[in-house]
Amino acid sequence: MAKKIFFSYYDMSKYLLIIKKGKKEVAKNLKQTVNINQKDAVKVKAPIVEALKMAYENPTYQFHIPGHTKGKAIFKDFRNLIGEKALNIDTTDEFDNLGTLHPATGPIKEAQELAAEAFGAKKTFFLLNGSTAGNLALAMALTKKGQKIIVNRNCHRSILTGLIISGAEPIWICPNKIEDWSVWGNIDAATVERTIRENPDVSMVWITNPTYEGVVSDIKSISTVCKKYGIPFIVDEAHGCLWNFNKHLPETALKLGADAVVHSLHKTGGSMSQSSMLHIAKDSCLDCDAVEKALKLLHTTSPSLMLLASLDAARANLQSKNGQNLLERAVKNAKYLRTRLDAIPGVHQLKGDFGYKTDVTKVFIKVDGLSGKRLESILEIDFGIEVESASDIGVLILCNIGNKHSDFKYLADCLEKIAANHYQDIYYLEKRKHMPMLEPQIKMSLRDAFYAEKETVAKEDAIGRISAEVVAECPPGISILLPGELITEEHLPYLNDYKTLDVVRV
Repeated sequence: MAKKIFFSYYDMSKYLLIIKKGKKEVAKNLKQTVNINQKDAVKVKAPIVEALKMAYENPTYQFHIPGHTKGKAIFKDFRNLIGEKALNIDTTDEFDNLGTLHPATGPIKEAQELAAEAFGAKKTFFLLNGSTAGNLALAMALTKKGQKIIVNRNCHRSILTGLIISGAEPIWICPNKIEDWSVWGNIDAATVERTIRENPDVSMVWITNPTYEGVVSDIKSISTVCKKYGIPFIVDEAHGCLWNFNKHLPETALKLGADAVVHSLHKTGGSMSQSSMLHIAKDSCLDCDAVEKALKLLHTTSPSLMLLASLDAARANLQSKNGQNLLERAVKNAKYLRTRLDAIPGVHQLKGDFGYKTDVTKVFIKVDGLSGKRLESILEIDFGIEVESASDIGVLILCNIGNKHSDFKYLADCLEKIAANHYQDIYYLEKRKHMPMLEPQIKMSLRDAFYAEKETVAKEDAIGRISAEVVAECPPGISILLPGELITEEHLPYLNDYKTLDVVRV
């Protein structure tokens, strides 16, 4: 039985454009596709991608931005590097029936609605400038000067920046420490509830999950605590954007009671760098209009359609049969790598333990006798392998949807060689640390310290002074020092690359 399929915005635009050009036969064929067999219906749509394709296939004379005019005025070597087609579709909103970002119209609006449906949200916003833009918007729209916000110590620096802008005061909670790995672990719901009781005027709980290394907290229990006290709950789930699309991965916070969730699709979801999403949960009471107005303040007025299309494409891919197969392969590759690692003497991996779980696709590795930085350099220089990051303890491997099985076989073979050849470590002699594991001693508010009169002093002379800047290395973007924090001798091993620091003038 035939199923009626209605034209979307971009379908109708294409249809009208074809009629306008007089291509009657093609238009007739296109019109006939309104009634098609259900078995042939396209199950996954990508409105922005299709709108860009339509614009590419129906070029116009361009008298608007961007000024390179479809690549014609681009430096030749750069044009040859990325290709004329990419430059031809490098455009912004309002042109070629592509719709607008703020307010969302046309294919952009349709793409955001499809993303909300795919991720299980009431409202989804496409983000440029990464999840940073989402965190800034949430802080600007939902927090105010003087409000107390419970935040985990290992939050991303963008949350700090948002609170500096809004003037809200973080109440810091420290996750459990996984001492053998020198990383932050999970956050206990009991810790959150105790902090709320000690600070009854708390206005919001803002948690990062998973950690950069893939440690997962019990978000459902934390959500239950927040609902018990009537407090909004936000989760920075930047590194968990795949979770809603595979049963072997943890449950997304959108299904566990969070009011808002940020996802970095560019990190592991397959979109282009700098593109992310912000979701408002279906049963959330957060002010969506306020969030959108904050995003409008933060976003460029010339958004890249290539980045927006990559978000549309990433969502469509994850919902497609091919994307599902890629994700299933990524999980299998991760399990294969972990099995191989268990069989290599002297090689260890971070695994879920009592009280916390881990994302199987994030594999944190350490090798006996080697620092993480030394292991990173050996892998890169001797074997041509680049890892996600390295700390003083180990290296982080991401099992991405784009990796093949042979990639992980090669990696495991190389780690076997490294473990067997007893490389000498020289990195510990430098007395460095790379993952900040300190509990902050707060002496001033974030905002007051950041905007205070400052002076720049030698790093060694900063001990005992109050930091006036955010010091956070990326990756992972966790602060070593935050404005208002007392600088102590314990900070120095994390600051080897700094000669001076900005401190509050006395």
